[in-house]
Amino acid sequence: MAKNSGLLKIEGTLGELTFYKSKDGFLVRTKGGISKSRIESDPAFSRTRENGREFGQITRSGKVMRDAIRPLLLQAKDSRVTSRLVKVMAAVKNADAVSARGSRTVSQGLSTAEGKAFLKGFDFNNRTALSSILFAPMAIDSTTGAIAFTDFRPSQAIVAPTGSTHVSLLSAIADIDFETEASELYVSDLKTLEVRDATGQSFDLVPSNVPSGTGTRFVFFLMSFSQEVNGTLYDMRNGAFNVLNVVEVL
Repeated sequence: MAKNSGLLKIEGTLGELTFYKSKDGFLVRTKGGISKSRIESDPAFSRTRENGREFGQITRSGKVMRDAIRPLLLQAKDSRVTSRLVKVMAAVKNADAVSARGSRTVSQGLSTAEGKAFLKGFDFNNRTALSSILFAPMAIDSTTGAIAFTDFRPSQAIVAPTGSTHVSLLSAIADIDFETEASELYVSDLKTLEVRDATGQSFDLVPSNVPSGTGTRFVFFLMSFSQEVNGTLYDMRNGAFNVLNVVEVL
């Protein structure tokens, strides 16, 4: 390491040299790093290895969930959903109070009420949160994943985006095993309503089947908005206003 005593106070990397400011002034050092073999074997880096194992596990868990609900995710997501989900999965992993550091898992975290609470209410499209556009109570059947609405009046219950004429509602139930990476997903038929309709309607959104797996059960709720033009419904801005929310974790 050398001290930069020139007139130009440089910060950054230039070729093989890195210039930076410290409490001792502007310093310069050659580029370098710790070898992979040392990180993998040196006792001084045991925490680094533990963190690396757990980080790999939570990123994989995020992908497992995204893959499991891909048909839904194609309709409602934002550009940062992957990183946002990893952050939540890290919190779920931290709820694992039985595994040793470095071996904590999302699967074990989801066996706790605390771990489940981190994922419940997660919005896959942070541009439109469910709580900001739906103002009607829903009854969730935790066994079948069915969602029931009573006296649902779209004009009063929904804050629809400007230009939309219709909203479509759908429920889904998934069983996701984060250890084996096996998953099942079943969805209901779409219920499409006019957003300006003030008539009260009662209906159930019932997924086509019940998963038989032994992983964690999730119930999802999807709202998608469209505009009718000459009798045909078109998605609003390619789904920018659509909502996909984890309404229950079982």
